[in-house]
Amino acid sequence: MKLCVIGTGYVGLVGAAVFADWGNEVVGVDIDEKKIKKIESGEMPIFEPGLEELVLENIKAGRLKFTTKLKEGMKDADIVFICVGTPQGDSGQADLSYVLGVAGEIGKNLQKGRYTVVVTKSTVPVRTNERVKEVIQSVAPKGVKFDVVSNPEFLREGYSIEDMQNTDRTVIGAQTERAKKVIRKLYGHLESPIVETDLRSAEMTKYAANAFLATKISFINEIGQLCEKAGANVQEVARGMGLDKRIGTRFLVAGIGYGGSCFPKDVAALSRTSLDFAYDFSLIRGVMRVNDLQKHSFTSKIYQEFKGEALGGKTFAVLGLAFKENTDDIRESVAIKIIHLLRGRGASLRVFDPEANENARSYLGDVGIHYAKDAYDAMKDADALLVLTEWKEFRELDLQKVKKLLKNPTIFDGRNLLDQAEVEGAGFKYHAVGKRTNAYHGTDVKSALLPK
Repeated sequence: MKLCVIGTGYVGLVGAAVFADWGNEVVGVDIDEKKIKKIESGEMPIFEPGLEELVLENIKAGRLKFTTKLKEGMKDADIVFICVGTPQGDSGQADLSYVLGVAGEIGKNLQKGRYTVVVTKSTVPVRTNERVKEVIQSVAPKGVKFDVVSNPEFLREGYSIEDMQNTDRTVIGAQTERAKKVIRKLYGHLESPIVETDLRSAEMTKYAANAFLATKISFINEIGQLCEKAGANVQEVARGMGLDKRIGTRFLVAGIGYGGSCFPKDVAALSRTSLDFAYDFSLIRGVMRVNDLQKHSFTSKIYQEFKGEALGGKTFAVLGLAFKENTDDIRESVAIKIIHLLRGRGASLRVFDPEANENARSYLGDVGIHYAKDAYDAMKDADALLVLTEWKEFRELDLQKVKKLLKNPTIFDGRNLLDQAEVEGAGFKYHAVGKRTNAYHGTDVKSALLPK
């Protein structure tokens, strides 16, 4: 099949590469000419394991091309994918300006005598695809035949190629059997189920899935707060819960809260959508509140350890800047938010992330921050170590070396990444999330907000 993919971010670039790898002829479209040239030369705009190799392999095979001209990308295309951003607006709503703007351009470039399926992969609120169809119809040449389909993505950054090649399910929201047949042909070789439904249900499925996963995270973080007070261990509790097949182990990991480009934005958008339909989605509001409190609970442990909230003269080593492992994405990263809070209290930071140092520097600047060349460089003469992202290499730290580098043998583990017995046995004062340690202070998350 001939495919046009508009947008070369996480969803668009990964999607274009994988579609091409399936044997389709794919043209990726982006208005940024410099970005296109970098991609064609093998310089990816994002860090995603395996992406560079997949892109270059399919360019070499002639199945994958890129252009800045939409008309060229859409020529003879069977399917046109919309993969542009839907950033969060001021009141929590999804900003649809990019999606609707692209829809108008698609409409102008539809070819007479050719049936085209326009697929929205961008995460959009319920009823958006109907608006996309209206926009296309308002500018398209008379007599052109097209359908609009909602086909949300369910990719995890850091694992997106694997997720697309071995997806749990494919959701197709369409109004006609003809459109479903075309999309079914694209995904039919996959062994996973295909869920065929209407446009609105497909749109809602993406938000419902992300909101549910965010709810699991906030739930286990609340359990973690109770575990600390009661002397229980949230990791053991999560294991006992997760082995119940009705619950499952994934996303039952206590920490400093969820972040990234999807969960915060999508949960807020779902909350806003509920208000638009005059429904009080109180559970989702609770999920967002718990997630916001979690970073303050973590920083309050630091304040208590260092005898007050003024941290002038203190230096902290920070391991992890990306919102999760295996990515360089710092969007809504809780690690970045914690750095803001500590720097705002006068602390200096020595930070390191295997992939996100440069992205963080462009956002945070250099005031009060040293960007270290490796994990141990970050620890030199620091008053304490903070682990904020769950990179595998941080699990394997040489604790004796860490102890020699730090001024104080103190670790704040925001991801419960380290082995408590090993760390405490090595002589460290260890702060974790959701379990009693040798540094337990009795933190109350509900009173851990910054003072008014």
